[in-house]
Amino acid sequence: MTESLPGALKRRSKQVAKRLLGYDSRNWLRIRQIEAFTAFLEADGRKSSDVIEVSPGWNRHWKTMCSNYTSVDFPDFDICKDRTDRQYSVVIADQVLEHVQQPLAAAQNIHAMTRPGGWAMVATPFLFRVHARPHDYNRWTAAGLKQVLVEGGFPQAEIQVFSWGNKACAKAHIGGPVRAYGLWRDLSNDEEYPLMVWAFARKPG
Repeated sequence: MTESLPGALKRRSKQVAKRLLGYDSRNWLRIRQIEAFTAFLEADGRKSSDVIEVSPGWNRHWKTMCSNYTSVDFPDFDICKDRTDRQYSVVIADQVLEHVQQPLAAAQNIHAMTRPGGWAMVATPFLFRVHARPHDYNRWTAAGLKQVLVEGGFPQAEIQVFSWGNKACAKAHIGGPVRAYGLWRDLSNDEEYPLMVWAFARKPG
């Protein structure tokens, strides 16, 4: 159904008003993780290197940033069983590992797809609603995600893990669907209430 002119004007007016007030439409749950991934890709020319994303099928956020980007879509490309023939300087698995049935096998294939001297960038939720794509199996703390990557083949000393979350964001999420950051919401980090966990793992050259 086509939107009426008054309806379109009203919607547009709300968008302009929100922007003027400083309303932030980014996903509150993922702001710090996306900032960390962005900074990591911008460092040392990584965003210009050969990058592959094991995508959940809907996320193309990193495609707009990386000039030499390719992707494979989970679950058609089953990272538990499949790996690419070639290796890449950066392998991204953003919001994928929670959906795989065999995370250790997935970590091993991510390791195999990473070029010596290259990096894997992995992010997954911890305090987050069940969201099947097509299934939802796992959650990890930062220490747990690091252990999965170690067992997948990355040296422990070459893995950096991070997490972000707080009670306010957790309560808002429990109270309804994933919400925009909005206005004046809390971005402080409480290590006891992580919502997102992520890691950068280097394969030695």
